[in-house]
Amino acid sequence: RNSTFFKERWIKEDSLEQRLIVTYSIKFKEYQRHIRNRQIERATKLLDTNPSSLKKHRQNDYKRFISKTIVTDDGEIADNEAYSISQEAIAKEEAYDGFYAVCTNLEDDAAAIAKINHNRWEIEECFRLLKTDFKARPVYLSRDDRIKAHFTTCFLSLTLFRYLEKQLDNAFTSTEIIEQLRNMNFYCVPGEGYMPTYTRTDFTDALHETFGFRTDYQIVSQKQMKKIFKDTKK
Repeated sequence: RNSTFFKERWIKEDSLEQRLIVTYSIKFKEYQRHIRNRQIERATKLLDTNPSSLKKHRQNDYKRFISKTIVTDDGEIADNEAYSISQEAIAKEEAYDGFYAVCTNLEDDAAAIAKINHNRWEIEECFRLLKTDFKARPVYLSRDDRIKAHFTTCFLSLTLFRYLEKQLDNAFTSTEIIEQLRNMNFYCVPGEGYMPTYTRTDFTDALHETFGFRTDYQIVSQKQMKKIFKDTKK
């Protein structure tokens, strides 16, 4: 699953000779399908709520999965437009999941070039996490020190998140981790401690097992909670 497969050959186009390297990765395929499924969910939601905003879209916009029909089954011109999710567009994109092509004039080992290029999607995912889940943008700040503090906080959050993701053996998506962490709420019982109000899931079980504490089946005393904070900070 963590391997990258490749084929290479030299090509010549418009008198320019260059090296074409095509790679395939199962992990990259899974990442692409995860992103597309989220986009399809957004497209489906848009069809149900605000179809009037479908007039224009960019090349990689989630609206590309929405098709428009303006004729009847008999081929007659119809006054009303009908929108639906295009399974044809989804299948066409899916056929290339996991593949990536790069052209270069470098004569280095193809495996080394493919390895460096293969890591680009992880960098792109980091930027996506910063912009969406960690709300790095838009920035409503003007002073340089506050802008630096804002992005320092965002990058520290991303670093801690990556360590947590690795500790959990990459078993959960970024969305699952962030949403379920935000939902792990407690009700403070004065004089007793903290009562969990969240629903136990595979994620919370993995979190407790990995870090050696439990908060999901009983009231956690203030002393126990302080110990959990102290231990996890180590």
